[in-house]
Amino acid sequence: MDQMMQLHSAGDSSRAKPERDAASIESSQLMAGRRELLIRHGASTYRLRVTASEKLILTK
Repeated sequence: MDQMMQLHSAGDSSRAKPERDAASIESSQLMAGRRELLIRHGASTYRLRVTASEKLILTK
């Protein structure tokens, strides 16, 4: 079964605080006008997509 994680907006108080040395990038730069992006991590491929309500969903 696919695992799903919804990335929360910056205003969401349940979001964990990023580490001091964590990189930051705007989602618009990462997506570069696309609605979907494949991310390879080791032997796995993840799909990052923008929903109709402009939220980000990451699935394996």
